[in-house]
Amino acid sequence: MASRSIFQLQVFLIFALATTAFSSVLSPYYYEKVCPKALPTIKRIVEAAVYKERRMGGSLLRLHFHDCFVQGCDASLLLDATSTIDSEKNARPNLNSTRGFEVIDQIKKEVDKICGRPVVSCADILAVAARDSVVALGGPSWKVQLGRRDSTTASRNLANVNLPSPIMDLPALIKNFKNQGLNERDLVALSGGHTLGLSQCGLFKERIYNGTNIDSGFAKERRKTCPRTGGDTKLSPLDPTFARFDTAYFSNLIKKKGLLESDQALFSGGSTDKLVKTYSYNPKAFSADFANSMIKMGNIKVLTGKRGQIRSNCRKVNH
Repeated sequence: MASRSIFQLQVFLIFALATTAFSSVLSPYYYEKVCPKALPTIKRIVEAAVYKERRMGGSLLRLHFHDCFVQGCDASLLLDATSTIDSEKNARPNLNSTRGFEVIDQIKKEVDKICGRPVVSCADILAVAARDSVVALGGPSWKVQLGRRDSTTASRNLANVNLPSPIMDLPALIKNFKNQGLNERDLVALSGGHTLGLSQCGLFKERIYNGTNIDSGFAKERRKTCPRTGGDTKLSPLDPTFARFDTAYFSNLIKKKGLLESDQALFSGGSTDKLVKTYSYNPKAFSADFANSMIKMGNIKVLTGKRGQIRSNCRKVNH
């Protein structure tokens, strides 16, 4: 009798492990049994990276966003170029712009070490690192849905087409997000991620020299560090408190002080004005909507079950 119950228990455990390894549904508890120390390890490394360089928080958040909008949240962005992979890192919106890859490499190395083998996908690392970065800079937390698997392909072309451009107007932005299954509330909330980080001069030069929907004092101030010719890689903050998660980004839009054209488009007499106003004075509403939209974005076209793989090196496909 005892041996029979042991056999049943073994069968149950094998089944439980199999469903954990190949679940087709994301869950915040995905790694609790297979590697309970995975998430605390990610958190520790992200906190150290952000402490060392506050800007890194915005960079890690952006990696997750730029990954999810191309082929879904599958870590395709992390793949280096090879004879068969046209790396998304070389797409116009990412080239010399996306950063933080070495932090992801470090997380992957430490997590695989603590788990004893590669069980945590690079796609999940991106999702958790984005959340932990936001929390480290004073923003909200949320339960990250887990169980994504990593792609074996990348698409530089899709990255050029799918990632929103800094010169998009509101209708173009709404359409861009709708293509990913995201609505106007998601658009405004996720754009609020620009409460963190910096932007290169080349992306907003046209706006500060020729824009009409811009505060003149703000334009003049930005011109000091962004010359009319050259200096395209010089950096300016996306909002005055670029290393703190707050509502200054939205307050700035109301004053016509959005840095990018695509930022100011959210408050330009269109359908998103009301939401920008609400977020500007209601940090709780912004934080709650941001967390919900991040979960929603993290679900875009995920690979689960037996699709994709768990890469042992986030930069390369397993062979």
